[in-house]
This record gives sequence, structure tokens and C-alpha cells, in this order.
Amino acid sequence: MPETRIIVEQLKDKLAGGLIPAVPVMFDRAHQFQERAHATYVDYMHTQPIAGVAVWAHTGRGLHLTKDVARRVIEDWRHALPDKPLIAGVGAAGKHADPTEATLTMAADAAQYGADAVLAYPPTWLRHHDAQDRLIVEHHARLDELGLPVILFYLYEAAGGISYSANVLDELLSLTNVVGIKMATLDSVMTYQDVARHIQTRHSDKLLISGEDRFLAYSLQRGASAALIGLGSVCCELQAELLRSHLEGRAHRFLELSDAVDELAEALFVNPIEGYIGRILCALAKLGIIPEEAARDPWGPSLTAREVENIETALNTVTAIYAG
Repeated sequence: MPETRIIVEQLKDKLAGGLIPAVPVMFDRAHQFQERAHATYVDYMHTQPIAGVAVWAHTGRGLHLTKDVARRVIEDWRHALPDKPLIAGVGAAGKHADPTEATLTMAADAAQYGADAVLAYPPTWLRHHDAQDRLIVEHHARLDELGLPVILFYLYEAAGGISYSANVLDELLSLTNVVGIKMATLDSVMTYQDVARHIQTRHSDKLLISGEDRFLAYSLQRGASAALIGLGSVCCELQAELLRSHLEGRAHRFLELSDAVDELAEALFVNPIEGYIGRILCALAKLGIIPEEAARDPWGPSLTAREVENIETALNTVTAIYAG
């Protein structure tokens, strides 16, 4: 037990104040995994100011990847970032006789391939179940028993997740291996405020991790001490400096950078929200980081000409603000 606490505390220290990109995976028009583009992107991210990386998360289509691709992705990131935390999303996609067992299997694979922690997808199959609260806790307790540090994921129902009551949050945050919680409430600022205050008041020893791409700066002001976001997979320097300027109390620079981050987020995270992964890949291609032919998301909608134009405009604006 003491050793477990030490591992959890060490991970908290490594993540605190940092940007943890939820990284995408590259595919072409034929839905084929683009190994070369993936390798190029991994090499590029190795040079960026990030605290760690999250694979198999929603941005990386973790619940849709084949076993071979999933293994290649995580092993490449482990090799590229040997000294930085590697977090793997774990959950269950589609219909499973036992979604919790599927989640545990995915977590065991992640551990085998070198993950330092898991990010628990919300157990959406329990939504509206008569015993929802009890089963949510039991699901996470079984994941906690594996021994890997766990990051909880609060994605409220309107955003496609499942809401956790205050009592459920208390039980989850009391689990031995829980490092903290990622909050992604999308357009519900009230939900973020309420949960953030609850965590700060009752669980100040846990990391409050922002998953709020559309109001990243505000989420930091309201207590988040790290950011695990899909937005972080592009323009890392901009967002990493936003976190640093907040922690260092450089208010003018923080406000200046928040404008640039908002400009980027408002081009990438718009309806239909499921298109944000394709938009991130488009932005990476426009920046010359990956080739255009590898900037496809097989599970998301096609981008419109207007969306591409908005992405180009945002990148130009971001470049100008950041350079200034």
C-alpha cells in the first residue's frame, strides 16, 4: 500500500502544471493506418513541451482501433517518451456481455505495453440503470484493483457521458489508485464549476485535470492544475505556455494567450462535435506536420470547405498572436 501511494504521488507530481495531449491516429481515405505519418507525428511531439501523452482516448479512437494498430500506437509513444507519463484510455465499445471485463482486458493490455496510468472511459452502458450509482463505483473499484494509477473521466450526459453524483464522486476519489479526475463538460460551465468546487473542498489531494477544450483558460482559473485535451495535440507550445503563465501569475500573458487558445478551439470544437478529430488532423496537415493524405478520421464526418477555411484562419491568427 505505501508503495502504491508513492507511485500515485509521483505521477501527480509529473502531471501537475502540464499539458497532456490526447493524441490522434493517422488514417487515409481508404481507412488504412498510416504508419509513416504516425511515426512523423510521434517524432514531432517528442520535441514539444508536454508533460506526458494520452493514447487510446476518444481523440485517438481508442475504442475503435484494431488490436494490432492499438499496440503499435502505444508502443511507439512509449519508445518516444520513455521518461514521461503515458496514459491509456480504457473502456468498452459497442455491445459486450460484460463491459467491465472488456475494460479490464484493455487496461491489462495497456499495462503490458508500457502505460503508466489509465484514463477510465465513462461507463455509459450504466446510464439510467436502476443501480447506476452502485455499479459505477463497482466498475471503477475493479479497475482500481489492477494496481495501475487511474484518472477518472467526468463527461456529463449531454456530451455523451454519464453524470456522477456527489456521493459517487466521493467514493471514486477515495479509491487507492485514483490520481485525479479529468473534467470535460463541454458547454456546461455550471457542471464544471460545481464539480471543481466539490473536488477542491473535499478532495484537494487529487488532481483536477481540465478536459475543457472550449474554455481551457477559465478551467485553469477555476482550479484545474493540468490539461488532458485533444486540443493539446496541435499548437502545444501555445497551450503549454498558457498553463505556465497561469501558474507563474503572469496575468497579461495569460490573457493574451487565452485569446489565441480560444481562437483555435472555436475552429476545431464546433458542431458536429464528432468532427473535431478530423479538424485536428486537418490542422496538423495545414501546419505541415503530417501529410494531407493521412489526415482522415474514419469514424467522423467529412469536413466542409468552410470548416477547412476556418481552421486556416484560426491557425494564421494563432501564429500572429503567439509570435507577438
